[in-house]
Amino acid sequence: MTDAKGSGLRYVPAVLAGKAARFATRLRGGGSAFPGYVANRLAPSLLSTLASQFPYGVVFVLGSNGKTTTTHMISEVLRAHGLRVFTNPTGANLPQGVTSALLAEATLTGKVRADVAVLEVDEGFAAELADILSPRVIVALNVQVDQLYRFYETERVADMMLDAARRASVRVVVNRDDPYLSKIDEETLRAPVSFFGASAEIVGASAHGLANAVDTRSGETGVRERVAESEVVEVAGRRVEIVSAGERLAVTLPARGLHYAVDAAAAVSVARHVMGEEFDADATGRGFASMTPAYGRGELVPLRKDPTGEQVEFVMFKNGPSLQLNVDALEGAPERLLMAIDEGTPDVSWLYDVDLSTFDHVDVVTGEKAHQIATRLAYAGIRVDVVEPDMDKAVAIMRSFPQTRDARQIWFVNYELMMIGRRILGYGDQEVARR
Repeated sequence: MTDAKGSGLRYVPAVLAGKAARFATRLRGGGSAFPGYVANRLAPSLLSTLASQFPYGVVFVLGSNGKTTTTHMISEVLRAHGLRVFTNPTGANLPQGVTSALLAEATLTGKVRADVAVLEVDEGFAAELADILSPRVIVALNVQVDQLYRFYETERVADMMLDAARRASVRVVVNRDDPYLSKIDEETLRAPVSFFGASAEIVGASAHGLANAVDTRSGETGVRERVAESEVVEVAGRRVEIVSAGERLAVTLPARGLHYAVDAAAAVSVARHVMGEEFDADATGRGFASMTPAYGRGELVPLRKDPTGEQVEFVMFKNGPSLQLNVDALEGAPERLLMAIDEGTPDVSWLYDVDLSTFDHVDVVTGEKAHQIATRLAYAGIRVDVVEPDMDKAVAIMRSFPQTRDARQIWFVNYELMMIGRRILGYGDQEVARR
């Protein structure tokens, strides 16, 4: 008979190899998914074993946009309830990336000291990972136009999320305001469904709503009427109010924008179903109050070495809807603005669907797609002062400007250039900047 210790010992070679690969790749400045690839090849059952240890189970966060932010929100709220939370904070959301993140926390025998795992998961691998990790709660945030070169159609993305949702054992948490997700067939699920959203008045007051994809498949293009368990009922900057299961909660968002408020409503519902009768509204409020922005999403980083001087607000986007919602969240035209897209975004034609009229100028455009950005801005009649594809040189230009009135620059960047920009300013991949 093999005891638990003996069972754990069989994973030592795979964990050790993964940790060695992690150390080597970090020395080279990248390769965060490679350690997980190595470990999974050596021990295919390692990932499911790691995930089975959490007393409060595993939570999956799915969606075209908002996964990292919502994962961060859920994690911080659960920490405020006293739980030890494991998560994948830099968006490593493929199977090998999730394994890599777990390896960073695991002992050599494959033990992870945490109560719950909150994982953002790529939609294309969600069902596969759900079969391995057996999530108790799955939240589906939205279906938006994203990565058409990869998924081809928005309804495919919706089907991936709905397919994964069938694997949840305790609760499925779904966006009531999404035309695809609101039509979820509850009879096909193992677990009951709860809905979240924002009041019709708040969504209607937003310039472009929530930018969710139109359902072109069912013949019912709008949303199906659902009662929201958690609903955003008031938004005032970063202060929002959410009515959840009859309780009115005042929370402070880590970054501004209606999309963040809706993510917060999702996070509140997820926390309710993870904690059950232990859910505490006051602890939830404390979790939001102490929350810093998620990695690169509204995060403030000092522009120069003096931390008391001018700051950069990173506004990360990866597709048209995320760019549009972040532009809509601005309080007027930025005084100092950088835009950056690199080859990590193969097709930037979606820029022409985004209303950029809030901008009156852009100081610098950068990245391999700098000239495409500049062309789009020119068609919109928005002045571009400098086109500089090299990010290092672009940052030097931004540092050369006089300080702005509010001591803040706004940088709209895609994921890869967000990471590069942070490193140029002196922050590594895992290092969190101050608010």
